[in-house]
Amino acid sequence: MTKLFFLGCLTLFCFSPVVVFAADGKDGPVYTNPNEVDSDYAYQGEYRGWQRSRPSARSSEPVAVQVIAMGEGKFAATKYYGGLPGEGWFGGTRYELTGEMTGDVVTFHSDQYDIIVDKESATIMTRDGRRAGELQKMHRVSPTMGAQPPAGAIVLFDGTNTDHFKNAKITEDGLLMAGTETNVGFQDFRLHAEFRLPYKPMARGQGRGNSGFYLQSRYEVQVLDSFGLEGIENECGALYKTRRPDFNMCFPPLVWQTYDIDLKSPKFDENGNKIENMRISVWHNGVLIHNNAEIPHKTGAGKPEAVTPLPTKLQDHGNPVVYRNIWIVPRPQTAQTDRSWVKLPVQAAPVPIYQAMSR
Repeated sequence: MTKLFFLGCLTLFCFSPVVVFAADGKDGPVYTNPNEVDSDYAYQGEYRGWQRSRPSARSSEPVAVQVIAMGEGKFAATKYYGGLPGEGWFGGTRYELTGEMTGDVVTFHSDQYDIIVDKESATIMTRDGRRAGELQKMHRVSPTMGAQPPAGAIVLFDGTNTDHFKNAKITEDGLLMAGTETNVGFQDFRLHAEFRLPYKPMARGQGRGNSGFYLQSRYEVQVLDSFGLEGIENECGALYKTRRPDFNMCFPPLVWQTYDIDLKSPKFDENGNKIENMRISVWHNGVLIHNNAEIPHKTGAGKPEAVTPLPTKLQDHGNPVVYRNIWIVPRPQTAQTDRSWVKLPVQAAPVPIYQAMSR
């Protein structure tokens, strides 16, 4: 646990050189580092605490809010009873709110409650002025962040070179840029990778930090700033336009995130006819969001399914999404039916670790 906490601290507070991309019309400014952002960014994030529907302490229940910066002092928020996604909340009713900055706080209104957010905490107030809840801003770190490759893994990218990728580019601080693919294809495998989304407060939908893992050039696991959203078929963690994640585990932009992907390719008979569909499990930030899901066809603009594996792509959609610590473990044929053939690469809690914000 000590090692994981240290890795989390590095993830949260050791940032790369400041890069701010110019505005690009409708999508507005693009920020790639939290040291150089707009004033709204400090309010964005995850808040966790309690709420009392009645004055009695016995009515207390866990509650969480994800605050999303929408640009120019406008905000959206999603409220969850039970806790944050992947920790207390695993699907069900979401409560969507809109708010705006007034002075040095952001206020969200609903029929029964107001939520007042500063840069460190949030307070829930009833419409008649009673304090009904308190929340603390939290930073979560994936339990697989910084995971080291196990025996038998092929290290695709560790920041030192791009030998395993075609026409790849790296940033000055050793991060792999979107818009490349592996030199070879892999049949069945476990893939670990870490990615960071840009902060684009004025952008919406697919313009908000778009990239993706095109596994075998056929199946896309979407990469997108979908923080606080529903988690539909074209948002982060989805098998693009095919299967939504069981729930949305996307962290805020400019926070490092992890994918751990276990892919089993479709099977074909000797005549080239498919006899078994592809299956995939995906852990997003250490939480299982696709559990051995059966995918009947390619996704989106993927290449047609076939016996031969194709390279895996890091899709380029014109957004400065960056990657690090990418490794892959080819699955041996003897492990075709063994879903535990390679464990999650670190011993850690089954959900992301909380770290209270302290400044």
